[in-house]
Amino acid sequence: MALPLLPGNSFNRNVGKEKFHKSQHWGFCNNVGMLVSEDKPGIGGELLLGQKTKPKYSAFPKGMGSDAPSWVAFDKQVLSFDAYLEDEVPDKSQGNYRIRRYKIYFYLEDDTIQVNEPELKNSGMPQGTSIRRQRISLPPPDEDQFYTVHHFNINIDIIFYGRTFKIYDCDTFTKNFLKKIGVKLNPPGQCPEDPYMKIRRETLDCMKPLRPYESFDTLKQFLEYDRKVLRFFCLWDDSATLFGDRRELILHYFLSDDTIEVKEVMPHNSGRDAMSLFLQRRKLPKYGPPGVCQPGQVTDRTVLNIYGGLKENRVDGYLLDKYKLGKLDQEFYKDSDLFIGATINVWGRKVLLCDCDEFTKTYYKTKYGIENFTSIPCKAPPLPKIERKFPPYTGFGSEEDSLRSCIGLVPTPHQRDFKKFMEKDSYGNISNTLRFFAKLITHKCADVDRMFVISYFLSDDTISVFEPIERNSGITGGKFLKRIRVKKPGQEVFKSELSEYIKAEELYIGATVNVNGYLFLLLNADEYTLNYMETNSDMFPMSSIELILQKLKEEESKSREIKQVFTAADCKHTKMVDYNTFRVPKDPCPDMSVLMAQAHEQLKKNTFENFESLISTCVYQDREKKKVLPSKDIRRLCKSFRLPLSDDLLGSILSGFEDSEKQINYESFFCALNWRINPMPELEATLYTKERCEDEWLGMPSPIPVKYINYMRLLKDVFGLEEE
Repeated sequence: MALPLLPGNSFNRNVGKEKFHKSQHWGFCNNVGMLVSEDKPGIGGELLLGQKTKPKYSAFPKGMGSDAPSWVAFDKQVLSFDAYLEDEVPDKSQGNYRIRRYKIYFYLEDDTIQVNEPELKNSGMPQGTSIRRQRISLPPPDEDQFYTVHHFNINIDIIFYGRTFKIYDCDTFTKNFLKKIGVKLNPPGQCPEDPYMKIRRETLDCMKPLRPYESFDTLKQFLEYDRKVLRFFCLWDDSATLFGDRRELILHYFLSDDTIEVKEVMPHNSGRDAMSLFLQRRKLPKYGPPGVCQPGQVTDRTVLNIYGGLKENRVDGYLLDKYKLGKLDQEFYKDSDLFIGATINVWGRKVLLCDCDEFTKTYYKTKYGIENFTSIPCKAPPLPKIERKFPPYTGFGSEEDSLRSCIGLVPTPHQRDFKKFMEKDSYGNISNTLRFFAKLITHKCADVDRMFVISYFLSDDTISVFEPIERNSGITGGKFLKRIRVKKPGQEVFKSELSEYIKAEELYIGATVNVNGYLFLLLNADEYTLNYMETNSDMFPMSSIELILQKLKEEESKSREIKQVFTAADCKHTKMVDYNTFRVPKDPCPDMSVLMAQAHEQLKKNTFENFESLISTCVYQDREKKKVLPSKDIRRLCKSFRLPLSDDLLGSILSGFEDSEKQINYESFFCALNWRINPMPELEATLYTKERCEDEWLGMPSPIPVKYINYMRLLKDVFGLEEE
């Protein structure tokens, strides 16, 4: 009785199987029928009994990174093993075997192996690449598999194509990699010495060449150190001899051929002939001068004999003396003999090494490990400078021209500052001329109202003064002073030094300038001058916005008083003042009549007449009947009765009625505020300036675009005062 065809009731492995095809092993390659692959499975894509598949790549543990293919993860990563091979020798006279050393490279990206044999000189065997890079199969009976990284270790034998290699060591990268994949490394071994190479080395040591010849190979030193020079700053103190002094030298040591060159630093006006070199480039002996040598006595090679033939194609040559009989031994300076503080012998002259450049310091630090490079001062003490004195000015011509006649035998004209002239001369719309509007400071009534235009030319520091023509003034206007440099007052006329002249830094708005005895007060400037001074605030500190704000912030303690001044000047309470009022006021204390007029105006607008109640309250609080109360009590009463006056105005009026003890006579105070009993004349705008400024600038409108200034915003930005 058959079991039902259900899972678990049948032992037939083909149940449910649908593929029974046989894999195709034959195909065409380049139009040639051939066996395509032996690795294909059997019936239905499954392996037959006893059939094994060849692994394609080694199995490595997965890392923490991404699952990249092996040819990406292990690109350019190679394991290097040191191995040797015992090779039999056909000719037994040279030994029974030879030890041949190999390098085994295992490429991790595709499990390929390459075996190289390092080349040995005169080994007598073909060396180089022994096995090209390829995948190598395991020895029988596992020839269907290939070597992987797990087959390698230290102190093991490995077989490649029937040849047994003994691995005795590997590099550091290989050791670390094998440890990471879990391979337990064996201790490294030693490679035995090749008996043939040992015999050959002993033979060569016993042999002497028939033609003694020395080769001086300086090409390596030249290629390594070409164009590399050590530089030392030296001093030769020859002051002990007659007419001798301290000489500064520069020593160059050429690393390419160990030669030395010395140059002398010639100071200006030293009186010596300028020489190109103090010592020509050559090797410098330590113990010199050694004396006069015969020609050919100092040489690197000693010739023993010369040979040649009598035939046409003769060969000429020479033999060198191996023992160098008669050679003159000399010691020359090397780089190890040069350091800061050392004294070297330059053909009998004691030269002290005082300092070196950065390349020389790096060279000695890298090669010899020297860290101390403390320099030695080599500069000679400066000679006393003789002050040159000139005779006083004679009064003929300019001071500069008179001075030129005292400098040389042939007088030459004074050279003006041409660079400054080209940079500061007027061109295009840039005038490079500072113009100021000024008035004459004098006690003469006829000259009080005279106005002038002072022009300062930056190209040559000259000044011209012009007076605008005013009709029916009785004064002829025009050129007041031609363009000329103006001397500062208080200087002696006939003196040896050059006079000092007025500079551009001394001109600013508000400054007093003395022009040949005439005092001018600078009132204003044109727009170009103001912009130029603000741009060059380092030259004109009076035009520095930062300096102005800093000075204003230093007066923060007087911020309330400044606000009272502006409030008194603002009669219409617009919180704006015109420009002239803002820049001219010099008396910060307003008149009491002006303050009382402002208070009466405010009281009239608010129809405040409750003065009798205020006086009665004061009489009630005056217990001692002195008719005075403290200032703070009067202020408190005004606030309680809602007196329509601002804090600043009320404080200014109270300060005017205070006595030495901060007491106020309340009857006189409130009677003065009573606009019914003591009326004040109407308030008029106070004119703080009487000078004619902007509107009379050569008949043109004001060069300053600002007409009004919001003083409340200014006080808020500078002192942080809030608007009340």
